[in-house]
Amino acid sequence: MRRQIKYLRFWVIAAIALLSLGCGYKVTYNLSGGSIPPEAKTFSVAYFPNNAPMVAPTLSNVLTEGLRDKFSRQTRLEQVEYGGDFAFEGEITNYTSTTASVSSGDYALQNRLTITVKVSFQNAVDQTLSFNNKSFSAYADYDSSQLLVDVQDQLIEDIVDDLVNDIYMAAAGNW
Repeated sequence: MRRQIKYLRFWVIAAIALLSLGCGYKVTYNLSGGSIPPEAKTFSVAYFPNNAPMVAPTLSNVLTEGLRDKFSRQTRLEQVEYGGDFAFEGEITNYTSTTASVSSGDYALQNRLTITVKVSFQNAVDQTLSFNNKSFSAYADYDSSQLLVDVQDQLIEDIVDDLVNDIYMAAAGNW
């Protein structure tokens, strides 16, 4: 019994010592791979208009809300309407469906939906990390026997997830 108490006392003291070592440091990394300076408190995401020649009616809302949701869920930043410490604005510049693969008989097997956005990011804490009109592009393939209108909602969701992750890492991951 005495021996167990001795070991317990050792581990308690070791744990306290380790915890006290970390108290003087500010941790700016989180488990999502991002890095947010402790001075940053807020973020804002302006509406992303769809200026692509081909338009999907829901795309602007899905992208704008996806980016807002990503920063709300994965950072400690508080969302504000505009002028956040991390401020995003941009536009959808491309929404196209093209042939991705062809059979030996020159028939399309797969089509590819590609979405491109231009994003401007202002980092009020460290202006050197800001960027203007940076293009981000992502795509998803679908079977050519399917009509785009039948699969576009799921494709948009998948592509926007990729775009949002890329934008997040460019802003918070210092890529």
